[in-house]
Amino acid sequence: MFKTTPPSLRYTLRVLARLLAYPDVQLFSELTPMVDALRMEQALPRARIDEIEQLCSHLATLGEWEAQARYVDLFDRGHKTSLHLFEHVHGDSRDRGPALVDLQQTYEKAGLMFDANELPDHLPVVLEFASTQPPEIAQEFLGEMVEILNAIFSALVHKDSPYASVIAAVLEVAGAKAHAVAIDPEPDMDETWMEPEAFIGCSTKGQSRPGAEQPVHFVRKSDLSNQHTGVSA
Repeated sequence: MFKTTPPSLRYTLRVLARLLAYPDVQLFSELTPMVDALRMEQALPRARIDEIEQLCSHLATLGEWEAQARYVDLFDRGHKTSLHLFEHVHGDSRDRGPALVDLQQTYEKAGLMFDANELPDHLPVVLEFASTQPPEIAQEFLGEMVEILNAIFSALVHKDSPYASVIAAVLEVAGAKAHAVAIDPEPDMDETWMEPEAFIGCSTKGQSRPGAEQPVHFVRKSDLSNQHTGVSA
């Protein structure tokens, strides 16, 4: 837990976002540079960076296909380890739709247009947005999600997943301390599950695995205006 806010969180948050995204082929060429970036920025405790380096080595050992299969099984097939934050709060209720809209408006108020195949509450998206903000604002923004993040951390610890170290790092960036709590057993997933009709208009269509995910990114509104006027940034 930070006693003071680090002077910079930009690269740390982007690395954490990248590690929690689907492990496409490009990720494997970025593993070493990402660890180097964490060590350079020094926003995380050394022990945590060492754990993340171990995760990177683990992914490299698994290779692309096995890493992708395990990622899907871990994050896409379980509710308690889902990286869609509002799923932990609203589940499949109609309340999730307005919450997603509010979050997207938060991005827009910061001068950014959301441009990705994921939903706005996907943790890598949230972390990438936080990386564009001053450290104090980023820490406060993530601090509002501590309870959800710790629930995900606990579920990953329960599954003995090395990804738990990444969520622990996010909690530390948020000014909190990861602590595993007891969780209820998760029921088997119904293979016929489909998104409820209430989510038409904010579905996850286009996220088929593997290989369909595009890099998450935001576009500044000023850049869009320049494109329309023909003025370069």
